[in-house]
Amino acid sequence: MSKKKLVNNPEQAVEDALEGLVAAQPGLQLLAGHRVVLRADAHTLATEGKVTLLSGGGSGHEPAHAGYVGRGMLTAAVAGAVFASPPPASILEALKAIQSPAGTLMIVKNYTGDRLNFGIALERAKSQGMKVSMVIVGEDCALPNTGKAAGRRGLCGTILVHKIAGAMAERKCSLDEITAAAEDIANSIGTMSVCLSPCSVPGGKPSFNLKEDEMALGIGIHGEAGAEGAEKLQPADVVVERMLKRISSEEPGYQYFKCTPGMEVALVVNNLGGTSNLELSIMANGAIRYLVDRMQMKVTRVYMGSLMTSLEMAGVSLTLLKIKENWTEYLDFPTAAVGWPNTSVGLHGDRVRVDKPPRPCKTSETGKECGQAKEATTVVGLAMKRCVEKVCEVLIANEGKLNDLDRGSGDADCGSTLKAGADAIQQRISTVNWDNPQEALLSIADYVENYMGGTSGALYSLFLMASASEISGSDTSEPLAWSRALQEGMQAIVKYGGAKVGDRTMLDALHPAVKVLTQELPNCTRDQVLEILKKAVQAAEVGVADTTEMQAGAGRACNVHPSQLDHPDPGAHAVALWLGAVYEALKQ
Repeated sequence: MSKKKLVNNPEQAVEDALEGLVAAQPGLQLLAGHRVVLRADAHTLATEGKVTLLSGGGSGHEPAHAGYVGRGMLTAAVAGAVFASPPPASILEALKAIQSPAGTLMIVKNYTGDRLNFGIALERAKSQGMKVSMVIVGEDCALPNTGKAAGRRGLCGTILVHKIAGAMAERKCSLDEITAAAEDIANSIGTMSVCLSPCSVPGGKPSFNLKEDEMALGIGIHGEAGAEGAEKLQPADVVVERMLKRISSEEPGYQYFKCTPGMEVALVVNNLGGTSNLELSIMANGAIRYLVDRMQMKVTRVYMGSLMTSLEMAGVSLTLLKIKENWTEYLDFPTAAVGWPNTSVGLHGDRVRVDKPPRPCKTSETGKECGQAKEATTVVGLAMKRCVEKVCEVLIANEGKLNDLDRGSGDADCGSTLKAGADAIQQRISTVNWDNPQEALLSIADYVENYMGGTSGALYSLFLMASASEISGSDTSEPLAWSRALQEGMQAIVKYGGAKVGDRTMLDALHPAVKVLTQELPNCTRDQVLEILKKAVQAAEVGVADTTEMQAGAGRACNVHPSQLDHPDPGAHAVALWLGAVYEALKQ
């Protein structure tokens, strides 16, 4: 089965994409009749005596290569079909369009089709009197050097050649100087990749298969399976270490990138297409820490983003560049190319990466966490601690179920969010002053606010703080005091959260439970309290079931089509769970 793509016609996808890029970027222009993107001012470079730069290859690697066309990088890029080399005729027309007396450099990734087609165009251009040179980039470290004709694959490191060569061209360096530097850069790069899922060309099927718990190291950028085969998914830091060890390997056949302590390097952390920015930053952090702390290297430049992709492949490549001479000057040289990542400027106005300790907060974290252990001694304190312990156990146990309920109406993290708060409370439970219920509720509100996070963290923090205010000065041995505290907490949720009963939220379980308590507790005996609490839990559970038929009026669910909301609200279900946990704890 083919994977879904937002295209009009798979056979026209490349043309549509190039037209879209040029339509959005005022500094770019198409070459009529060819899949070629030019700098709109390309015709002026010849009169300025500047070397022009051409690169290209198969499509599907966006922003490469058209995204690197612009002042300070490429003059033109020629695109083939998805994962297919462009034809020599288009390459030759591109060369003619950017012809300059100073000459043209072609930067080509090391694939047989690209070498052949760019080579044909080069020879034809020379026969027509054009001044052209070509540099082949092949920096893949996944495969051993076997002496085969195919050689090492050209990967994301190619964009570093684009960048430095492009800056040199703007500085009016000669073709010979730029070609020599490009060759030196190509020999100073190493790249290793990992993927979690394959890609598929428009209209096609996934290029290979990986199970949900598998990854593959040594991936290329044309949908090919990993050089090392499928294996179990490992933590990000472990994967980073394996990738960097392969790049710097001294094993026979893999000695591509010799590393020495103190060596200055640039790091490229590239999204292969379908990886979240969250994961990309985790990989970047792991790579920087390993290079600096374990390999004793100076990482002075870091570039992150979707830079050389393989359609929607989920994965990351890491590229290292040994920095020489004045290469950082060219890396920092401004460019108008939309695909190049714009790194932030540091305190000293430069782009050098430095390690910075976190800035201290003006207000330190609550001291309650650092307090000594406090044992509950009163009847109320012991009961309150037992209830909170049981609530935490139940929320942690139901993480998966709550996430599943949240999957269709939210971001599938309701269970994980509540578990994070429950974990934080469990870790600090011995520091809570349970014999002072108001202080205990405020401590729990603090932990929920700081560690649960998100909307749930804010709502439960408000709920607990309002409950704490109500319980202050009350006789906490009286069940009615806790009923009033619950009601006050619920009102805080309504006031600040903006939802109301019937909006398919936690209120639809909390409100019926509170209603039972406020109506029946004032006239009951102590022997009837547990039975009334049980009825409140049952009312909450009915409220949860009723949310299945409700139309969402608050939260992320209100942005979802009603047909998708065929399950109970996860927030309401969580309320029924913790109310039930309180009942079970008190029953014991």
